[in-house]
Amino acid sequence: MGSTELAANLFRATQTEEKLRRENIKGKQNANTTHFNVGKKVRQTIKELGGTMPENLPTEESIKKIEAKDKKRLN
Repeated sequence: MGSTELAANLFRATQTEEKLRRENIKGKQNANTTHFNVGKKVRQTIKELGGTMPENLPTEESIKKIEAKDKKRLN
């Protein structure tokens, strides 16, 4: 994943964690619902700002391919 998608994921995760703690949300179902709702709001914000939705971002080259290229280049 690229930096844009990584940043959105990190933001979603940190905001979910803070909301769970701040609102003392307990139980797996409640945590899952909170996670879903925070993710939905993050996606809504990306859309409202005119950003590219994660599923429309280009895929990044795999680490294995990058390592193989580097190894080949160094030999």
